[in-house]
Amino acid sequence: MPIRQLSETMINQIAAGEVIERPASVVKELVENALDAGASRVEIVTAGGGLNLIRVTDDGSGIPEREMALAIARHCTSKLTEDINDIRSLGFRGEALPSIGSVSRLSIRSRTAASDSAAEIGIEGGRVLPVRPAAANRGTTVEVRDLFFATPARLKFMKGERAESSATSDVVKRIAIAFPAVRFTLAGSDRSTLELPAAGGSAEGSLRRVAQVMGTDFPDNSIALDAMREGVHLTGHVSIPSFTRANALQQYAYVNGRPVRDKLIAGAIRGAYADVLPRDRHAVTVLFLTLDPAIVDVNVHPAKADVRFRDPGLVRGLIVGGIRQALTDAGVRAATTGAAGMMAAFRPGAASYGHGGPANGHRSYDAAYRASGPSGFDPARSSQRPLDTGFEGAGFEQRGLRENQQAAFDAGPLASADARPGQDEAAETLLGAVLGAARAQVHENYIVAQTRDSLIIVDQHAAHERLVYEALKNALHSRPVPSQMLLLPEIIDLPEEDAERLALHSETLARFGLGIERFGPGAVAVRETPSMLGETNVQQLVRDLTDEIADNDTVDTLKERLDRIAATMACHGSVRSGRLLKAEEMNALLRQMEATPGSGTCNHGRPTYIELKLADIERLFGRR
Repeated sequence: MPIRQLSETMINQIAAGEVIERPASVVKELVENALDAGASRVEIVTAGGGLNLIRVTDDGSGIPEREMALAIARHCTSKLTEDINDIRSLGFRGEALPSIGSVSRLSIRSRTAASDSAAEIGIEGGRVLPVRPAAANRGTTVEVRDLFFATPARLKFMKGERAESSATSDVVKRIAIAFPAVRFTLAGSDRSTLELPAAGGSAEGSLRRVAQVMGTDFPDNSIALDAMREGVHLTGHVSIPSFTRANALQQYAYVNGRPVRDKLIAGAIRGAYADVLPRDRHAVTVLFLTLDPAIVDVNVHPAKADVRFRDPGLVRGLIVGGIRQALTDAGVRAATTGAAGMMAAFRPGAASYGHGGPANGHRSYDAAYRASGPSGFDPARSSQRPLDTGFEGAGFEQRGLRENQQAAFDAGPLASADARPGQDEAAETLLGAVLGAARAQVHENYIVAQTRDSLIIVDQHAAHERLVYEALKNALHSRPVPSQMLLLPEIIDLPEEDAERLALHSETLARFGLGIERFGPGAVAVRETPSMLGETNVQQLVRDLTDEIADNDTVDTLKERLDRIAATMACHGSVRSGRLLKAEEMNALLRQMEATPGSGTCNHGRPTYIELKLADIERLFGRR
């Protein structure tokens, strides 16, 4: 078959296959055009999940009549200068409108502020209709009917009306978060109306818009971010560790105002919360990255959903460090949803209380606790050394951990007695602390504390587990991790580029007890492994590390394995349910919780305490 030039219609339909995947893709492109035109109001109407009708109306600058034909021609745009590295608008390729018009019935009606009347142009399956006069207010209305009628094979891949409507709603919400000063309305016969009033362009307005999209619980359970590193600015809000979701759908990320779904950013969020969330739970985040357009490539995906950073390690480090610093600075906080669960449980006629923790909803603490190790108070243990749990028989001495383990356990809060609530003056002072003064212990597991305006209930095992883990982890990473020499070096064959990456990170790996050196062009020799790993699959560990370095340019896999062992030790080495505590011990535990980052959740991500405000208690008794 001879080589021939494709027709313009065929070229547009091929482009549409890349850019226009589903009705939500059409909405995204049209709304971005409206925002690039400076709109302050965007109205979207759909029918049949967007397959029958999509209409987007804005009050932006409009399109002059003389440019209407250019607007629907490929690679014609008003948004891009001669510098492809200086992209400051949401759209820039000039492909959206001709691509949509090639697979649907498209009409565009627009009027500028300087024009006395509007103009309209249409396309039907790639066939351009002539420009004609029309009546319209200032701005642009784009109407798309019978999407994919010209490519019926694509219709077979569409999901149901409800699924397509939901995808469109998600697109509008993601865009709306980045533009709080714009009013968005999404309506139609196939959905309930979504209305997002303009919230203003200030930081407070941005948080109001986030609350409109994500619910009013999020602002009350979030922490503000503001970090800068080498010209990259990170702002936004992230949830406290005890406020989580079952999936990552409520993790929103923006690069220079553009909503993106980037693996590097998602991985950085997981890394930042690695120590404080269970594996099946996800943080709620809204992150805004602002940087020079020249150091980020937004032209790597037809739908512009992915980006590439010139220095991905810098961006990942900024996100991980910024979130962890914000969590540390926020101190100890409990999710407000925990109090809501308690209130619901105490109301007359309420079902039995089975709340699995603030915003977590996973299995009960008792079931998870039984799975984590033996429970119950052992009278053979010293009443003053509840952390002495007999690791001698577990082989940790031979693994080089005894010194670090002892350092962590000596930091246990129960050995101190810095608070004596029997003294009225001291007790009054403690009431002003975040977790207040201990008043009682119930069921030999829960500490009841009082502040000036709330009641605190603390799970003593979960709280102490976090404290021991943090102390043990700090002791573990304060100096190089002890290693054990292999009798015979393990030779691992790898692609040459993977071996080179490992060699570049050899110094960092040596600090964690893994001794690696090059062994020819396509192999590495492992001579030492971390003592605390014991017998381990060295080949699998090294291959996991090479995969992570290739993806993120980090070696966190090894650190996470060491931290998991420390978490297991902390779980078995912390004070058990069933142990009676003295008042001094309870208050010492509360004070150290206040001083320890992440103490609002245990190592498994469960909440360590719940706070019930005095006003809520008074409402239970009809006092308010």
